[in-house]
Amino acid sequence: MAETLFAFDKNNYQTCQERYRGDNNQEYYLGDYSIEAGSVIDVRADKKSVGACSVINLYSRTRLNFKRSWYHIRQDATDVIVLWFVKRGSLRITHANGASVADAGDFAITRSMTPFSIECLPNEEPAHEVLHVLVPAHLFRTYIPNDVVSGFTAQASGKLFTIVEQLLGEILVDGGELSSNAQQVLLNSALAVLSDALKGSENLTRERQSIADQRLEEVLRYIEIHLSDTKLSTAMVADACGISPRYLSSLLKQKGTSFSEHIWDQRLKIASRWLASTKPNEISIAEVAFRVGFKSPAHFSRMFKRVYNKGPREYRAECLETITDQHPKLFAGNGASTLQ
Repeated sequence: MAETLFAFDKNNYQTCQERYRGDNNQEYYLGDYSIEAGSVIDVRADKKSVGACSVINLYSRTRLNFKRSWYHIRQDATDVIVLWFVKRGSLRITHANGASVADAGDFAITRSMTPFSIECLPNEEPAHEVLHVLVPAHLFRTYIPNDVVSGFTAQASGKLFTIVEQLLGEILVDGGELSSNAQQVLLNSALAVLSDALKGSENLTRERQSIADQRLEEVLRYIEIHLSDTKLSTAMVADACGISPRYLSSLLKQKGTSFSEHIWDQRLKIASRWLASTKPNEISIAEVAFRVGFKSPAHFSRMFKRVYNKGPREYRAECLETITDQHPKLFAGNGASTLQ
């Protein structure tokens, strides 16, 4: 019979960070876990261990949040693939490649060795319910050899997905009639059928990356998101990605650039696209400079001219003139630009 991994209500939900890993604090991997306060708090997770795997059914009537960062990965290098079957509500997954949402009836995958965050969102009842399976990565690779993409989602429709959920459900509701060997057979069968169900799925796998490639991908993603922050620095990025500033510089050097070169290159590329697609009365050059992370318009103009051999004002005027020549109808009538 399944055991209760944790149960939270209005009286104890604030202790969830200390208790979500079970009584021995080892039933789950490390992360930041929180339960949103609400008029009704009812959170429960029931678990069944099958060999090295865990089958868990999670139910909640309020929003849950879980985040696993490089800090947690360094502290707890548990390497598991998590398979999610959303039954009610939805999952919002933020990961290195962006974000994805799995609604009721969908399937999703996360990986414990790459940073991600999850929001468990109840439906209008309100209720959220998800069946998820923790599978050691080395075992999962016997079914799907290539690295799966964290945050992959798909509709769990069709007979094969139905069979997988039925097999996992039988394991959870078993009251002791199934031997440990029979449970393992059911789980292995579920994984084999799931592998067949996922064949041909786009964006499921990618070529296996080295640790350095994974770290570089995380670094570039963080920089992209925080590019407009004038305080962006090697120390800030390194700390957020769980690496040393020296290692960060080494990663970028392998890419053929330095931290400052990459930052200025990306900021100027964004600024050039912005200038080429807007008019002066829509956004000023000073505002463009501040929005892409420059501390002053003067510094922005100097850097821009150094790269593009013309100042931002002249660059914008030339782009606008080119558009006028190519699309004269957009400027016909009153002699003024009507380009939006």
